[in-house]
Amino acid sequence: MRNRIRGLYAGDSDAAHRFRYALLAFDVVTILYVILTSFSNHGPVVETIDVLFGIVILADFSARIWISTNRWRLLTRLNTIADMVAIVSFLAPLAGEGLGFMRVLRTLRLLHTYQLSQRLRQDFPYFRRNEDIILAVLNLSVFIFIMTGLVYATQHLTNPQIRNFADALYFTVTALTTTGFGDITLQGTLGRMISVVVMLFGITLFLRLVTVLFRPDKLRVPCTRCGLVLHDADAVHCKHCGKVMNIETEGQL
Repeated sequence: MRNRIRGLYAGDSDAAHRFRYALLAFDVVTILYVILTSFSNHGPVVETIDVLFGIVILADFSARIWISTNRWRLLTRLNTIADMVAIVSFLAPLAGEGLGFMRVLRTLRLLHTYQLSQRLRQDFPYFRRNEDIILAVLNLSVFIFIMTGLVYATQHLTNPQIRNFADALYFTVTALTTTGFGDITLQGTLGRMISVVVMLFGITLFLRLVTVLFRPDKLRVPCTRCGLVLHDADAVHCKHCGKVMNIETEGQL
């Protein structure tokens, strides 16, 4: 049984590819669910769906642990830790409203998008050609929603200006872009420190995205002599050392 499950997760059969893309589709649905439900009230229907998602994530997590040859290394990965936190937050309704505050931790499920993007880059040339743009958008998006979750978790009970997740998202975006309308401010020392983190790290990620978008198209093909990674799509020689480059192309420049 273990070998069969390991084959689904790491094999190269048609069944393995279908299984992994089913997991990928589940990741996409989970991430969309995390974002959409963060803007809504959490009634019995949402709590039931939470539990179902939690059970599926727990089953996937348990299977990965079971088939792993280095469980300690797996348990220390950021994606694994995010999954553990997400499992607890999704299953929190089973413990009643006392753990309702943990719903905000489900935003950590967004960290799973890094694994999702790795799968897509392996299978689709478009993602490989636009890796820098995808990562820049991904980094900024994950940062925005995790910081929004942190703002909401620390402010919605004490700050009348943060009444819902949308208010927290609005503050995060205005702080990140340094627009600073001032109609929503975070209270207390912790709130000010969160504002500093959003502004410093957020603007860095935002500028990184702008830089990638307006930079001439480059291909990620490491030079085997000097290690230069990015080259022009029509490059014949490495710009650093002059080595002849063998860049794969589909005939479109």
